[in-house]
Amino acid sequence: MADDLVLVLGATGGVGGAIADALHARGWRVRAMGRDVKTAAMRHPRFSWVEGDALNRADVISAAHGAKVIVHGVNPPRYRNWAGTVVPMIENTIAAARREKARIVFPGTLYNYGLEAFPIVAEDDPQRPHTRKGALRVAMERKLEEAARSGASTALIVRAGDYFGPGKITNSWFTEIVKPNKRVSAITYPGLHDVGHAWAYLPDLGETVAALLAREPELAAFERFHFAGHSFERGIAFAEHIRTVLDRNVPIRPLPWLALRALAPFAETLRETLEMRYLWTNTLLLDNRKLTRFLGREPHTPIAEALRVTLAAQGSLM
Repeated sequence: MADDLVLVLGATGGVGGAIADALHARGWRVRAMGRDVKTAAMRHPRFSWVEGDALNRADVISAAHGAKVIVHGVNPPRYRNWAGTVVPMIENTIAAARREKARIVFPGTLYNYGLEAFPIVAEDDPQRPHTRKGALRVAMERKLEEAARSGASTALIVRAGDYFGPGKITNSWFTEIVKPNKRVSAITYPGLHDVGHAWAYLPDLGETVAALLAREPELAAFERFHFAGHSFERGIAFAEHIRTVLDRNVPIRPLPWLALRALAPFAETLRETLEMRYLWTNTLLLDNRKLTRFLGREPHTPIAEALRVTLAAQGSLM
């Protein structure tokens, strides 16, 4: 796949940027689409930038010309207006992929699963979500599967837990746990201490996608893989690892969920955040056996190194 062209939608974000970096390192030509290409090109000069909006089908089709792969890494920032944006955006990507006969890479979330699938989910487990965002994510994946079954395009879904890592990550819980650009005086942990939680270090996730695409001829028209990442059966261990990397005995405090609930009627982001609280009160981890059978191993940076890079990148190692 070296020197093939990939279009990345969402290259300025966390997961889109990580996949773009990993593919570029393997010799892919990376074309990225954004609304502010001047600023984006300054931050990511190794990519070729084109101006466009993922909500504009003509923009996506034009940007995808000649692409073998389209990475659909766009999401509304901070949970805003999911209902009005996420399905039209995936439909635009499918239309572009159909024209180019390209494979769509789609980062999957945990929102797709209801409580009956917990605590460990595999690729073929039923998706019966009980939240609005979960239902939207299921609808998006069904559209990808339908397009693949009809021969219109092919798709690769790689599902992972909450993201952390270097780069601009607007929808990450990590920036709530450790506030960026300041000396850490406390760590805020949103979950119950003994409830398991899955985290995905973005460079590892990006490398996983790149390794899968390197074996494109072996992939089915529609593929799902689960990425285990850094999974903690005792969720508070993640915060304890952060404290170890900081090398200071900073307190670990709970997230004030009651205060968020009181403010939620006045803020869409808080309402959408509260809807996902169940992921912090119930263990949900990912079964990655299909991935490790296919690749032989899952890329995995030691947790101390991953956290040190992340904290340094967001200006928290002061």
